[in-house]
Amino acid sequence: MPAHTTHDAPRDGADGARDGTAAVPDTSTTAETVAPAEAVTPLLRGIAVLRRLTEANDGTLSLSALERTTGLARSTVDRLTATLARMGYVRLDGRDVTLAPRLMELGNAYLAALRLPALLSARADALADELDESVSLAVGDRDGIRFIHQATRRRAMSLSFRIGDLLPAERTAPGPLFAAEWTEPDWHHWLERRTAAPEDHSFPAVPPRGHPTTDEDFRLRAAKAATDGHALDDQLIEPGLVALSVPVRDPGTGRVACVASVVSHTSRHTAPDLRTTLLPRLRAAVTSMEDDLRTAPPPEPGPPRAGLATWTGASKQELGREFVESLARGLTVLTAFGEGRSALTLTQVAQATGLARATARRALITLGHAGLLTPAPEHTFTLTPRVLSLGFPPLSRTTLPEIAQPHLTALADRVHESTSLAVLSESGEEIQYTARASTTRVLSARVTVGARLPARATAPGHVLLALPEARTRGYALVDEELEAGLRSIAVPVRDRTGRVVAALNVAMHAARRTPTACRTDILPELSRTATHIEADLAVAGRFVHVPLT
Repeated sequence: MPAHTTHDAPRDGADGARDGTAAVPDTSTTAETVAPAEAVTPLLRGIAVLRRLTEANDGTLSLSALERTTGLARSTVDRLTATLARMGYVRLDGRDVTLAPRLMELGNAYLAALRLPALLSARADALADELDESVSLAVGDRDGIRFIHQATRRRAMSLSFRIGDLLPAERTAPGPLFAAEWTEPDWHHWLERRTAAPEDHSFPAVPPRGHPTTDEDFRLRAAKAATDGHALDDQLIEPGLVALSVPVRDPGTGRVACVASVVSHTSRHTAPDLRTTLLPRLRAAVTSMEDDLRTAPPPEPGPPRAGLATWTGASKQELGREFVESLARGLTVLTAFGEGRSALTLTQVAQATGLARATARRALITLGHAGLLTPAPEHTFTLTPRVLSLGFPPLSRTTLPEIAQPHLTALADRVHESTSLAVLSESGEEIQYTARASTTRVLSARVTVGARLPARATAPGHVLLALPEARTRGYALVDEELEAGLRSIAVPVRDRTGRVVAALNVAMHAARRTPTACRTDILPELSRTATHIEADLAVAGRFVHVPLT
């Protein structure tokens, strides 16, 4: 089928896929499917780029690697990544493309609309503390399961799955519980996938299947899970990993809303031991979760969202052909969903995004083809767990220093001074530097990551200790207190609750800038950078714990 042409596609066809088709390979499905005639091809291609980056070990691929793995022309890859960078979804560093924290707003939209993490994660965390084992919550995603919450114990041998990771149902403990509700078409799809990918290469989060089991074996496990009300994973993912799962049922329908699992290692528990020792406490926690679902008040949608995509027109005017507006508009449609907005009509999507109904309709068709949303009752659409495949797994493990680093580097380039991020030590008497960016000056402040300094003698320390002057002014300026000739200025970095969690600092030789010049020249740039870091942290920390170090 010829590539579908949109206003973003070049007239000479040089920006099309090399094979001349609109379909883009997607390893999350069993086979490549041809897009509907009304699908927005640039949107499908942008989704493919994000999925390839998600599958990369650290969320980073070179432009050449993206060209190779997506099968798209280099000019197409360049325009798609430039657009995603403009949205804040990726970061361009020379020839490399890296996923950026703001991309998590897409997965956040799904998790907020789902409501389960907000309602149940505290119970899962409490159970993990009680049992001193990892606890997870998972939802079904066609013939797989996808994690929506993790409470992980930190040990030498610990769980490495991430929120958003997709696992084959037959190799997990939650899988049989979801499969117990499958229809025959669901089983048929599962068999097709097993035949097409016998070693599970379409599931990058798990190692290749080592000991294949028969199809009938999983059907028997699903039937047993339906009878027992729980299921076991006895080293099906990899040797040593065992898990016990119990379904959390929707109080309205009685169907499985999600599955709670306790995950351990055979050095601590065998699979049968999990069942005999921990099953009663897991069931008690699940009962409390179901009570929480039953008594939860209806979500408050707040004021209707509007104009989410209006900024795309200005970006198109500024960047011209390098900005693929149909890609930006299509991804913005996903952010129209959220708590109290779990199911939206075409009209509601158009109103929330500011898009014409015809444009919104084509975006919904395209996103449906990509498996990111599905039709729901009363002519509405809902997001699917597959939205989490757009960058959420690698980004769910990000830390505050990783979030801050590119902002520190940009700040150092602008002010031509060394910049750093610091947190308060557990004792409260020292600060610890967790990230820094240096300048090329001959004489510069040289502080290594991990170094500790007395809090009361440093600008970051004044901010983190909330000393009266720093709290009133919103910044701290320390002049040669720690060392002769060293002058530094710092501002707070706050999390999404408003709590100060770190301090952003610029240090320099006192001869280069007066205290007044620090306030007029450095402070505005410092404050602007802190705002950017806080915005990324707010997105990353909405459903995920972001470590400060």
